[in-house]
Amino acid sequence: MTFAIMIEALVSLLLICGGMFAFTGSLGMLQFKDFFMRLHGPTKGTTLGIGCVLIASMVYFTTTQREPHMQELLITLFLFLTAPVTGHMLAKTGLHMHLRFTTSTRGSLPELLDEDVGQNRVAKPGRPKRPGSIKNRRRQLLKTRGR
Repeated sequence: MTFAIMIEALVSLLLICGGMFAFTGSLGMLQFKDFFMRLHGPTKGTTLGIGCVLIASMVYFTTTQREPHMQELLITLFLFLTAPVTGHMLAKTGLHMHLRFTTSTRGSLPELLDEDVGQNRVAKPGRPKRPGSIKNRRRQLLKTRGR
């Protein structure tokens, strides 16, 4: 086997694995029952799928153009660092908003600390007040300055 055929086989394997991971991650997002389960599809499966595709692209263009292509590696590292953080932030937001979760899955109920879950639902921010006329704003500004 020549070197080019082995590289093409590696790129093909990475693309197939990436497509399978991305498909199963997307399918999991559709099939899971509640918000917290749906987080696992994009944060785990789809992240690995995109990572495999990017590494396949890096290997292909590095071998065909005979110069290193590190952009894809940097994108992959950035993706692997940011996707779990985003998933964690979304899960914490779901806990604070008291979103319903399914208890029929195997395993015990999560042990949540008081600081992990807010006591009340998070209130939506109010609409900002429309500013009054320019004269009213000028009068209020002068009042706050003590004039």
